Amino acid sequence: MQNKILSRALLCGVLSASVLAGCATYTGQTNDPNDPNRTRNGALIGAGIGAAVGLLSGHDATERRQRALVGAGVGGLAGGAIGVYQDRQEAELRRQTAGTGIDVSRDGDVIKLNLPDGVTFDFGKSNLKPQFYPALNNVASTLKQYNQTIVEVSGHTDSVGSDAANQSLSEARANTVADYLIGQGLMRQRFEIIGMGERYPIASNDTDAGRAQNRRVEIRVVPVEQQGS
Repeated sequence: MQNKILSRALLCGVLSASVLAGCATYTGQTNDPNDPNRTRNGALIGAGIGAAVGLLSGHDATERRQRALVGAGVGGLAGGAIGVYQDRQEAELRRQTAGTGIDVSRDGDVIKLNLPDGVTFDFGKSNLKPQFYPALNNVASTLKQYNQTIVEVSGHTDSVGSDAANQSLSEARANTVADYLIGQGLMRQRFEIIGMGERYPIASNDTDAGRAQNRRVEIRVVPVEQQGS
């Protein structure tokens, strides 16, 4: 699976120097709760999380996805139209996901959806819970309606277990969510899919509540911009 992710990364023009530096922060982390690295990592919780997938995608990958979408008849957005488009999509996503456990937030023109594993997957599994299908169906319906966007799906885990196992689980969960959305009629060309393992916690891994928050799939909905806009 590691080779698969690395191949995808290379194809997407991934791994800029700044991203490598950010990822290096977590290299060599052990599962020992007394590891001093964990204290240091705890202080870095939240740093760069929102842009993690976007950065790893790389500018060249975004341009390639845009060309693919343009080739399929999907145009880009420009200027003030981007914000208006995302405002409407955000409002619809909030309406469609109300009460489902999906958290919708906004970072500039990027819409972010947080899918906690408690409502999407059984512990340690990568098969979607059937009761979550209606929520994802609503997300897919909205993303299909607002098709001038790129959909970045990333899987994340807590720090329990080996790095390799967490990486594999994060990849499997990201692919499961992306494949389900694509199965509802979304264009595969819109998707960037990656497993982050335990590298980007949003809470402390020292508590049950924190680990539960870290086990998640994130979806970033990024507007396709006209070249030169």
